[in-house]
Amino acid sequence: MAATFSTALDVHCSIPNSSDKKYLKLPTKRFATFCKSPISPPNESDEPQNQNPSLSDQLKPLATTILSNTSTKQDPSQTQLLNKPKSIWVNPTRPKPSVLTLQRHKRSSYSHNPQIRDLRQFARKLNDCDTSEASILAAVLEEIPHPPTKDNSLLVLNSLRPWQKVLFFFNWVKTQKLFPVETIFYNVTMKSLRFGRQFQHVEELALEMVENGVELDNITYSTIITCAKRCNRFDKAVEWFERMYKTGLMPDEVTYSAILDVYSKLGKVEEVMSLYERGRANGWKPDPIAFAVLGKMFGESRDYDGIRYVLQEMKSLAVKPNLVLYNTLLEALGKAGKPGMARGLFENMVASGVTPDEKTLTALVKIFGKARWGRDALQLWERMKANRWPMDLILYNTLLNMCADLGLEAEAKTLFEDMKGSEQSRPDSWSYTAMLNIYGSGGNVEKAIGLFEEISKVGVKLNVMGCTCLIQCLGRAKRIDNLVKVFEVSIQRGVEPDDRLCGCLLSVMSYCEGEDSNKVLSCLQAANSELVAFVNLLEEEKTSFETINKEFRGILTETAVEARRPYCNCLIDICRNRNLTERAHELLYLGTVYGLYPGLHTKTADEWRLNVRSLSVGAAQTALEEWMETLTSIVQRQEALPYLFSANTGAGTHKFSQGLASSFSVHVEKLAAPFAQSEEKAGFFVATREDLVSWVESKGPSLSATT
Repeated sequence: MAATFSTALDVHCSIPNSSDKKYLKLPTKRFATFCKSPISPPNESDEPQNQNPSLSDQLKPLATTILSNTSTKQDPSQTQLLNKPKSIWVNPTRPKPSVLTLQRHKRSSYSHNPQIRDLRQFARKLNDCDTSEASILAAVLEEIPHPPTKDNSLLVLNSLRPWQKVLFFFNWVKTQKLFPVETIFYNVTMKSLRFGRQFQHVEELALEMVENGVELDNITYSTIITCAKRCNRFDKAVEWFERMYKTGLMPDEVTYSAILDVYSKLGKVEEVMSLYERGRANGWKPDPIAFAVLGKMFGESRDYDGIRYVLQEMKSLAVKPNLVLYNTLLEALGKAGKPGMARGLFENMVASGVTPDEKTLTALVKIFGKARWGRDALQLWERMKANRWPMDLILYNTLLNMCADLGLEAEAKTLFEDMKGSEQSRPDSWSYTAMLNIYGSGGNVEKAIGLFEEISKVGVKLNVMGCTCLIQCLGRAKRIDNLVKVFEVSIQRGVEPDDRLCGCLLSVMSYCEGEDSNKVLSCLQAANSELVAFVNLLEEEKTSFETINKEFRGILTETAVEARRPYCNCLIDICRNRNLTERAHELLYLGTVYGLYPGLHTKTADEWRLNVRSLSVGAAQTALEEWMETLTSIVQRQEALPYLFSANTGAGTHKFSQGLASSFSVHVEKLAAPFAQSEEKAGFFVATREDLVSWVESKGPSLSATT
């Protein structure tokens, strides 16, 4: 009995050429060698045979087929090659194909088709048709210059551009029944439909392939999934991806990146990571697009550990980030609140030779502005000018808004003048709004009014945000007549009052009296008559709490979520300004019930805290009164108390902060409450349990007389 062994050998032969006396090196060949050797029983008395023949013995049969053997006694140096070896060039810069490489179709032979010129002219004529009517297109198809063979049809199909004509020609080819319509025809048609975002047609063709037994290959599934993603049909993308897996096909790089993005947008973080690990186990090397998907996903969830994981994976796989990936990671770090890490990543980006674009710089400026890193932001601006990095209008406006947030008036003015001298980034409505915000917050009324007049001269349309900033500035300066004029001119220019503008008018009303209050009320009447009716309702003594509750709930329902708490704050301030203290307490109670003041009270075993950072001055005073009366009742009932009590007003770090802490301190003194400003934490007022108990005992059973 003989056993058969097969092995693959790497053979390297260096043969001297007799003509030029130079050595030629044969390319490495891999041969399958089959060896049959008898296996004798161990007790057999035959002489031991050579079980491990040498390499030269194994190669003897190969010499008779590869090398010339005209004479066995011929000198080895005279051995000739039967055939000149084929030269194979390998691009050293091209990476080795991944195990997930697409299964590409064989190249069609139409590149050597002599009819190619006529067919392309025909396709151009079909493209130039201004209509998609079937009758007209059918008439044009009758003029096809050559029979629609497989190669001819594929050439025309590849040359068509509008998806409607691609689909029409494809259906016409099927009706001719001249040859079997293979997968490549469907794939070309689907790609055109994907460009036109026609997922319904793509899915219909895919189901048609299944019904007719046409193979769906890797490219087919990739096209279906990416088309579903572009059309925001994430459910369909997941459905076809799972269907692909059931067929046993391995997804390619494009498909993996697309489906990762789909799962990410669906918020399925666990599925994304599971799919990522599964792809890595199958030999997939993620590209920058895949890492951008992961980075964006972790940024949306503000997952700093996830972003670090992405950076570590990139480093371990030696993936060189491109500009898009850097921008995505910077935005993710900004959302995660990591300005230091974002700055380090940006420096690595510049050091690696990647030039930042406008999106990169905009993201970094936003990060610095949010972190209140004014110095870093201004240094970045200087680097932009020194390195001539690209700057667009969005980047300029982002810088202006950062200056407005940090109160950098001089720097904003310089930047604004640079924009005026720019040909491509001249100030728009948002640029002027930022400057109005800066001048308004700084109390520069004359500059703000001058800028308002300049807007009409340069032909820039005023937006509602700019109008709000200017009205707020004029209201603080008690320039009510100018305020009314600005409001009327803004309405004439097409500005539509929104909830923020109405809230601004409410805020101005809270510190206006007499005739000025009526003037502001007339502006509010034109902007939101329901608010004016509710203010009048608050002033009527006979109005019941149930009526206030019903009307207030209706106003909140019609108001944007971000404006509801400012509305309540302003209404409380108006009540306190008009000595309607009971109404102020009712509104604070309703605001708490409707979730406008989350976290107003926090309790731990050691400390009870009142958080008034998001409240206006009047609302904070009202909240303090409510809290002190509640604490008084608890002390009188002799219930358990923590050691420490604190009130947090915030530090007021903004240059233009109105100083809630100072107003709160004045009211604490008015109530003679046992709170003192903390020396360790700015914006904190603290009291011990002993201080509070002593205060309650000295004030009597109730604070009603005081409040």
